[in-house]
Amino acid sequence: MWKGFILAVGLVVGLSGCAQTPEENTADAETNAETHVAHPNDPFEGFNRAMWTLNYDYLDPYVARPVSVAYVDYVPSWTRTGISNFINNLEEPASMINSLIMLEGEDALVHFNRFWLNTVFGLGGIIDLASAANVPKLSDRQFGDAMGYYDIGQGPYIMVPVYGPITVREGVGDTVDGLYPPLSLLTFPQSVIKWALDGMETRAALVKQEGILENSPDPYAFTRDAYLQNKAFKARGGEVEIDADEEDDEYLEELMDEIDAY
Repeated sequence: MWKGFILAVGLVVGLSGCAQTPEENTADAETNAETHVAHPNDPFEGFNRAMWTLNYDYLDPYVARPVSVAYVDYVPSWTRTGISNFINNLEEPASMINSLIMLEGEDALVHFNRFWLNTVFGLGGIIDLASAANVPKLSDRQFGDAMGYYDIGQGPYIMVPVYGPITVREGVGDTVDGLYPPLSLLTFPQSVIKWALDGMETRAALVKQEGILENSPDPYAFTRDAYLQNKAFKARGGEVEIDADEEDDEYLEELMDEIDAY
């Protein structure tokens, strides 16, 4: 259940704020104040922006980013690959069930085949034998995606301290996903370790995308829109209308493509 909080774009995890001068920030703030329109999914924007500052101006540059980069730099790649394979394999059954709920029978079969092949012959998923056997790796399917498929709204967007962005729908969905075995067999400490390891890989991979966020006129709004659009994208099988400001469209589409590749 933890991976959804990290990967679902929001997380642009840990990407820290805008690289503008104080004068530029002041000018942007004044412009935004004049033209700002409340987002229908962000009724707690004042609180969320405060948490954005905590998460991405302080926790990310001083904790999340350096720890994640050090993990990638100093842990052997074969070890990290094995860990990533094992974590991804744990989530295949949930993706299988959610694919069935979304009437994606072929995808459900792929998730099933990947799970049993890698579990039985890949040392519990450490070795990705399924890919070697031409069983393709698909993006994960979460219960939040399934709810979105049936037009259940995302609900309020919330920037959680330390965690990052989430919506009510995704929070409920991640909780349901955690009820599927083998995720349900993990203890709380094991789940935290899984979340941390997965998060470090994702945060390090997003280093090359930091410029996209830094070039956005409003990094908070850009991240929120990217998160919500990515969730809509997954729930609709790739059919989503981009509602972000025109000047952010290019950045948003590039980021969505990057995130959807995980």
